[in-house]
Amino acid sequence: MAEKRILENHKEEVPFSHYVERFRTLDPTEAVARTGVSFDGAAFTLHLVDSDYRIFWPEYRIEANAGAFALNNLPAQTFLLRFLLEGKAEKSQGTYKTFREMPWGELYIQPFTGRCLTRAAFTFGTKIPKFVAAMETLGAEKLPHGDAGYALELLPGFTMELLLWAGDDEFPPSAQILYSDNFAQCFAPEDRVVAGDLLISIVKTYL
Repeated sequence: MAEKRILENHKEEVPFSHYVERFRTLDPTEAVARTGVSFDGAAFTLHLVDSDYRIFWPEYRIEANAGAFALNNLPAQTFLLRFLLEGKAEKSQGTYKTFREMPWGELYIQPFTGRCLTRAAFTFGTKIPKFVAAMETLGAEKLPHGDAGYALELLPGFTMELLLWAGDDEFPPSAQILYSDNFAQCFAPEDRVVAGDLLISIVKTYL
């Protein structure tokens, strides 16, 4: 088991420290009822894409298997903290939405496009075979859309579809990300942007 090493990055550390402070006053019983996350009296257990994380309360500490992505990624830890503090569990109705179709999507479409769609297109769209192999390794569900498309759970019950179209001599590669409908009610728009960014980052480690 490995413990988080604080990174010297002011932009990431300031929000992270803010949510660590809020986390100390969290009511575990209320958080479990709201999110459906398990709590054993010492730590919450959350599953993010490919790894289980134990987040200890009230003094924050995170543990997971060696090499787990969030152990050395403050934005990922901040995302998990925000879910415990503000998120909620709600069952999907089985439909998917684009980022723009969800509440406040239009307002945040520019950062989403840059951090998620453009990044996914140029990270994976020129490496389709490697992307396919990575998603198969992760146990993602293959989809009949795009040149390569897969559905993968970010957190239990929250699924994202990542669709890619390879570029050619005339057009650059492109991507689309769809969210299970429950993201609209359970995550703030800025967290949906982070969700896309984290999914791409974790998949990238498998290339």
